[in-house]
Amino acid sequence: MTVTVTLPERSQTAAPVRPAAFAEKPSLVGLDRDELGEALRDKGVPEKQIKMRVAQIWNWLYVRGVSDFDHMVNVSKDMRAMLKTHFTIARPEIVEEQVSNDGTRKWLLRFPPRGAGRPVEVESVYIPEEGRGTLCISSQVGCTLTCSFCHTGTQKLVRNLTAEEILAQLLLARDRLGDFPDREIPVGTMMPSSDRKITNVVMMGMGEPLYNFEEVKKALLIATDGDGLSLSKRRVTLSTSGVVPEIYRTGEEIGVMLAISLHAVRDELRDMLVPINKKYPLKELIEACRNYPGLSNARRITFEYVMLKDVNDSLEDAKGLIQLLKGVPAKINLIPFNPWPGTNYQCSDWAQIEKFADFINQAGFASPIRTPRGRDILAACGQLKSESERMRKTERLAFEAMMIANHGEDDD
Repeated sequence: MTVTVTLPERSQTAAPVRPAAFAEKPSLVGLDRDELGEALRDKGVPEKQIKMRVAQIWNWLYVRGVSDFDHMVNVSKDMRAMLKTHFTIARPEIVEEQVSNDGTRKWLLRFPPRGAGRPVEVESVYIPEEGRGTLCISSQVGCTLTCSFCHTGTQKLVRNLTAEEILAQLLLARDRLGDFPDREIPVGTMMPSSDRKITNVVMMGMGEPLYNFEEVKKALLIATDGDGLSLSKRRVTLSTSGVVPEIYRTGEEIGVMLAISLHAVRDELRDMLVPINKKYPLKELIEACRNYPGLSNARRITFEYVMLKDVNDSLEDAKGLIQLLKGVPAKINLIPFNPWPGTNYQCSDWAQIEKFADFINQAGFASPIRTPRGRDILAACGQLKSESERMRKTERLAFEAMMIANHGEDDD
């Protein structure tokens, strides 16, 4: 059964939850240590205190997870008053929180206007599994890539997210899951059997991360900082549709794991499914992958391959995939297509997906079939799209009801 979590009344309206002043105040979230120090220096904090104050604030933001300056109890009252006057560390508004029948959680988040713009909404998804919990976060509002099988691709790009907004998705999810010290876990939350609720982060939400490289880089370096959120770089995966010039930089400057949204092994088909292929064809993409810094059998690239019935799921396609990735340390994630309203594609038959997976596996590639998660709340791979750009509510509810009714069949 899908559950929509009831939030305070103010979250049910179109008006922003946070004060209008929020948009006028710069956030300290998303600043690196040098930028944080400069922000304090500009407000008159003595130079001899800068290093100490930066360390204090950093700890409160990313270890303790506070979103209110008044909770920084080892910071003087005068300092806290100054911080409240000039800065913010508030979380985005939760417009809606949904819990799938498999424990997957999806948050629709609203960020305030920037400049002359309007408020924007993005979606983040938490997937609990045995031994780990994965958070899927967004890097853009909408997307420019128009991948024909992807729901997000039907929403035009509104703007890039800032490092603050990317990190805010992680901070808010940890709030909601009780994943900061001394926080209560919300009733009904399904958790992995590990000390941390969020063990893995994937940049696989809305948008193309490498078209927002600098802000994504800043956010991920903060998320993997050992004195803060302290995520392992081997547990952070950035997924790209193939922005070839930025792939090497990703390994060199960020150092996280890489995933490629591949989905086809012939240029003519990939041109249709993933139009960026017209700019960066398969030969260039695979060559960039071969040169990815740190690539080894212990640090493989994940290639994502959505299974589309009678489109890319033949054994000839499997043979082509093996040939294309020959010599590349790789894992191939086979993704059963997740339907969305208006799509012209169908998911491959389960028997065909298994044949495809076995064929690849026999060639020496790990080829797990990704279990569909959160389909009933449109939280599965390729289904994310912000509510303000989505279908009318009556259509959405009817579709979700259909997905719930068919959920058992999906898992056979």
